[in-house]
Amino acid sequence: MAKQNVAEQFVDILVRAGVKRLYGVVGDSLNPVVDAIRRNSAIDWIHVRHEETAAFAAGAEAQVTGKLAACAGSCGPGNLHLINGLYDAHRSMAPVLALASHIPSSEIGLGYFQETHPERLFNECSHYNEMISNPKQMPRLLQTAIQHAVGQSGVSVVSLPGDIASEPAPDKALETALVTSRPSVRPGDAEIDRLVAMIDAADKVTLFCGSGTAGAHAEVMEFAEKIKSPVGHALRGKEWIQYDNPYDVGMSGLLGYGAAYEATHECDLLILLGTDFPYNAFLPDDVQIAQVDVRPERLGRRSKLELAVWGDVKETLRCLTPRVRPKENRRFLDKMLKKHADALEGVVKAYTRKVEKHVPVHPEYVASLVDELAAEDAVFTVDTGMCNVWAARYISPNGRRRVIGSFSHGSMANALPMAIGAQFTDRGRQVVSMSGDGGFSMLMGDFLTLVQYDLPVKVVLFNNSSLGMVELEMLVAGMPSYGTTNKNPDFAAVARACGAYGVRVEKPKDLAGALKDAFRHKGPALVDVVTDPNALSIPPKISAEMVTGFALSASKVVLDGGVGRMLQMARSNLRNVPRP
Repeated sequence: MAKQNVAEQFVDILVRAGVKRLYGVVGDSLNPVVDAIRRNSAIDWIHVRHEETAAFAAGAEAQVTGKLAACAGSCGPGNLHLINGLYDAHRSMAPVLALASHIPSSEIGLGYFQETHPERLFNECSHYNEMISNPKQMPRLLQTAIQHAVGQSGVSVVSLPGDIASEPAPDKALETALVTSRPSVRPGDAEIDRLVAMIDAADKVTLFCGSGTAGAHAEVMEFAEKIKSPVGHALRGKEWIQYDNPYDVGMSGLLGYGAAYEATHECDLLILLGTDFPYNAFLPDDVQIAQVDVRPERLGRRSKLELAVWGDVKETLRCLTPRVRPKENRRFLDKMLKKHADALEGVVKAYTRKVEKHVPVHPEYVASLVDELAAEDAVFTVDTGMCNVWAARYISPNGRRRVIGSFSHGSMANALPMAIGAQFTDRGRQVVSMSGDGGFSMLMGDFLTLVQYDLPVKVVLFNNSSLGMVELEMLVAGMPSYGTTNKNPDFAAVARACGAYGVRVEKPKDLAGALKDAFRHKGPALVDVVTDPNALSIPPKISAEMVTGFALSASKVVLDGGVGRMLQMARSNLRNVPRP
């Protein structure tokens, strides 16, 4: 029996860790690993057209499955292309193992062709970043990298020179049991006691929820009912907490809507649950704040805390809810629910009147139809920019749908690559990429990856021929828009030329039929919708408060543009409000 080499051992350990596929672009220094994958039936090599796509795809796969995913780049420029997608995965807490193959080990430090230093370059976007310079480091170094990625929910990078990959693996190499899932983290009794006392002493409590509430929907609802608390959410908390929520008061932040801002500012005690909400300008500075987070380094870095609680949300609420005194007075909750419904009533028709006659098509109308026609367990991947606005306002979560975007890193061009990773996890599950024309065209080459693997991703292209969010930021800051216009082709014709289904929509009356046909199509499909670049109204006077583009006034005035089915949810919740 032939002796196993380092590349083969590397691939075997990935398989043992549950990795199903490795996304990347082949190339010289990476060839031994790719060849080892070719000979291993338990793992697939996924050939993408750009390594940035590989990293985004791996990050999306990890977010959909909750398990380790992997990507790879060849030496120098190849692995450099991974860096943006790895930043996104790391900031999204997605467990990803990245293989950065390297130049021959004997040439490192001598200015060799394509030489870079990946063990330095990836430090900021990883928990672990080391190079295998000797076969005897295997398999311990790779196992350590995997445990960092899984245990700390983020990226690990392993650099591997091509010549080392081809060398024989060490005899009797020590292989330890691999960590493949995270434990629950329960807070200490002292913190629970203090939080109970704060809640019992407060008349008005508001919960503000982020992505850390994943898997804790029932616990949050039980807790909110017991203390009669409004429940707001950040963008990354939307998919986990908004559905089946009679305490919902909307979302705060740049894309916010409803009464979440008021609920967080008018309470006596604000409890931040599993959120690293980045915009401290939207958080109160005159309210007691307690924060619960499984990542202790995130406690208190956005606002002054009265209490920091280290624990995951689900376990914390399981400890907390039985111990707090039930509150009978729901005046504050009812007031916020009414404010929420009233706020939505005022904006919901802003861009939905006479939509059947408006050309170019209102993007709000596109998003609302996508929400209505998409599957109940669809995965939506969302481009950064105006597509974030449409997803935040119109995609309705239900506990089965997923909404994935570059919500922490804010990268362009993420939706299509993320859709690739999401679709590979389950070919039978509908995946819809909500792409802007700017983001789509940036990594458009990987539309060919959909065709090559016959991935049935549905790309809904919001084509306004501009970088809409950048243009909005300029206008809000008092600058004339400049450098934001795109001269685009007929993207549907491009899709057809690639061998996919493509249809272009310029009139609202054609949209529903086009989406239905695309969603029914068995393979990849693209719907190129020519949308109105002026969909968001700009206030006639730009105030000093709006200069940053992220001010409260800017979000309230500029981005009040409809909220889809959320108004129905708010009205439904209002039925629970007692009438005088």
